[in-house]
Parts: sequence; C-alpha cells; structure tokens
Amino acid sequence: MTVTPDTATARGSLADTFAIYLKARVLVVLFLGFSAGLPLALSSSTLLIWMREAGVDLGVIGLFALVGTPYTIKFLWAPVVDALDIPVLSPLFGRRRAWLFFSQLLLILSIVLLAFCDPALSPWYVVFAAAAFVATASATQDIVIDAFRIESLSESEQAAGMAAYVAAYRLGMLASTAGALFLVSGFEAGLGFGKDASWTAGYLVMAALVVVGIATMLIAREPEKSAVAAAEHAAHARQNPLARVAMAAYASFGDFLTRDMAILVLVFVVLYKLCDAFAGAMTAPFVIDLGFSRNDYAAIVKGVGLAATLIGGFAGGAIARVYPLVTSLWIGAFLQMASNLIFTWQAFVGVNLWALTVTIIVENFTGAIGTVIFVAYLSALCSNPLHTATQYALLTALAAVGRTYLSAGAGFIAERTGWPLFFIISALTALPSLVLLVWLQQRGHFTGLAKPTRIVMDD
Repeated sequence: MTVTPDTATARGSLADTFAIYLKARVLVVLFLGFSAGLPLALSSSTLLIWMREAGVDLGVIGLFALVGTPYTIKFLWAPVVDALDIPVLSPLFGRRRAWLFFSQLLLILSIVLLAFCDPALSPWYVVFAAAAFVATASATQDIVIDAFRIESLSESEQAAGMAAYVAAYRLGMLASTAGALFLVSGFEAGLGFGKDASWTAGYLVMAALVVVGIATMLIAREPEKSAVAAAEHAAHARQNPLARVAMAAYASFGDFLTRDMAILVLVFVVLYKLCDAFAGAMTAPFVIDLGFSRNDYAAIVKGVGLAATLIGGFAGGAIARVYPLVTSLWIGAFLQMASNLIFTWQAFVGVNLWALTVTIIVENFTGAIGTVIFVAYLSALCSNPLHTATQYALLTALAAVGRTYLSAGAGFIAERTGWPLFFIISALTALPSLVLLVWLQQRGHFTGLAKPTRIVMDD
C-alpha cells in the first residue's frame, strides 16, 4: 500500500488528537475532575438514601433541594478566590494551588463532620449545617479547579482538558453514589457493622478519596498566568481585604461588560444549551409514560447513557481540537437540535428496548459533544487571569438559567401537545441560539477569541 502525504498527515493528526490526553497538564485536569465529581452526591442523592433509611420525614428530605444552592450562587464568592491569597499556603504552593489545597481540606473536614451526624436524631442539623458545608466546600473547589484548568491549558488543550474533566467527574459521582452504597452494604453485611456505623464508615472512605485531589495538587504546577495576578496582589498588599474583593468583583464584571456585544454574548450563553435542557427535563417521565420499567430506565438511561456521555465528551474534545471554535459550536448546536427529534421517533416506536438504547446513546453522545464544545467557548471568554474564577463562575451560573428556569415549563407543554410534537418543539428552541450564533460570527466575535487549531506534521 502506498502511503500518500495526505494519508500520513491524517494518521499523524489522529495520533496527535489522542496524544493530547496524555499530556501532563491534561492528566492533572482529569484527576481534578474526579475530585470535583466526588462530593456532589454526598450532600444530595446518597445522603437522601441514608436519611430515608434513618426514618427522616419526607418533608424534611424535600428541603434538600436547598442544599444545592451554593453551586448556583458560587459566583458571589468567586471574587474572594481571585482577589485574596491564603497566608502560608499561597507562598508555599502558589495562588491557585493554595486555594485548591484549602478547599480540599475544607471538603475533607465537612465530609467527616457529615459522617458522624445522626440523621434520625438531628435531621435539621444535617440539612442546614453539615450537608450545606459539604456543598459550599465543593462549590469552592469547583471555582478553583475551573480557574486552574483555564489558566493551565493552552488554547488547543482546552476542549481535551474539559473532555477529560467531564469523564473523571462522572467517575467521581459514580464513586460517591453506587460506590458509596456498595461500601455501606459491605460494611453492614460483610463486616457486621451496625447500620449507622456502616454509613459513617462509608462517608469516611469518601473523605479519604479527596486525597486524590490533594495528591494531584501537589504534583501539578502553578499556572504561569498566576505571575500576573501575583504582581497585582503585591501592588495592593496593604489594601483592606474587603476592598480588594469588592474591587475584584467590580473589575471582573466591568471587564466583561465593556466587551463588544457583551449582552448578546450573555444571552447566547443562556440559550445555547436550552434545547438540550428542554428535552432532558422530560426524559425520565417520557420513558416511564411509554411503558418502560424503572429497571429499564436505570439500566439504559443511567448505564448505557453514561458510557455514551463519556465517549461523546472525548469526541467533542477531538472536534474542538480539529476545527475552529465557531465551526465546533455550529456542529454542537446542530447535533443537539437533531438529537431531540430521535425522541419523536421513539414515541412512535413505543416500548422497544433496542430503540430506547439507540435513542439514549444518540442523545447522550451528542449532548456531551455540545457540552464540551460549549465549555471550551466559555473558557475562551475568560482570558484575563485576574478575573478567571469570577467570570467563569458567572458564565456557568448564566448557562444554568436555561436548565433551571427556562425549561421549567416543559412539562406543561408536553401535557398539552403530546410527546411526538413536544420533542419537535424542543428542537425548535435551538433556533434563537442559532440566530445569535450567526449574528456573533458575522460581527467577528469569534475571531478575537480563538484561532483555528491546525495540526501540522513535520516533513
């Protein structure tokens, strides 16, 4: 077989695309993703099972939706992470790594505190103190990891880094859900622990797993961009800390809002994932309404769907590496829009496990591609190392508006239209973001954000 230059280039390009995931900086982000995904369920779904087994009233358990509030409002204290250094730790580790270590220590402390709680005796304390402490420490770690990722990775590594991060994040969640539950059962049945002691031991093991993040922090290097912030902090070292935080918040928002077409960019951030969120909000009731069982849902949606999400994340990283950012956004947008229509097909097919498997694979695969590309775009918007944490936290909070609020009426629409038409409507919710994408592209918005990543082979 004759190897042409085009064939050699294609092989080299493919090799380079996969090799990027083995770079030290990307591997660091991968392990930090595990540390970020680990605590989420410990203050939500896993804890709810513990509380229900302890006989806690359903009304109290229902209030646990409030525990997730720190993840939504984390942009409010992100300026603290940007503006202040931590005594002793910052000179020792550097600005971002010090905050990372500090948040991980808080996370271990909060999970240990939660481990020794008794939900049956003090459910209110568990809800409003220990669990909220875990969520706040976890949200703070998310702020730092996002800033560290954006500042550490080059432009060509951002999407790959996010794909690795998402995959490890899911594995961290798996460890703190299924993994934690298996551990509790093992302590109870295999080692003869009492039920309460088993839950305590399970949570202590989860606290120990945070060491994965600490070890990663110790191995990682402080981002080079931190030098800019270090000089800025040194210049204002004598300033009141509260004034520094207020100045950082003001400068961060001001820096973003003074950009060309800033408001349109923010609206685009809100709308880009709307069609995905709109359909996703109704996936579970749709599957059950068709006649599938809970076990079908668990095995296919949560099992096969997870695998499709992981593979889709890496595919999204490859797309964003090969194509310019705006082209990648177009690919992600059309894939998300088209994937909603497969649910219409599923509605006509009805109860068929193979059809549901195909539907879920397509939906999760394309959704993950869109997510990784979208996060690469958000990362590109945060180019000022003085405000990375604050601006990214704000953008992700805005991105959650579509998922949390704009999709809240999806159930009412599905009830009135029926499932086939509902998913057609959900696909059409992508149109406003496509119009904005055309507008922003025509006015050169993406030219200043990211240059196309070209893979050039040596002769």
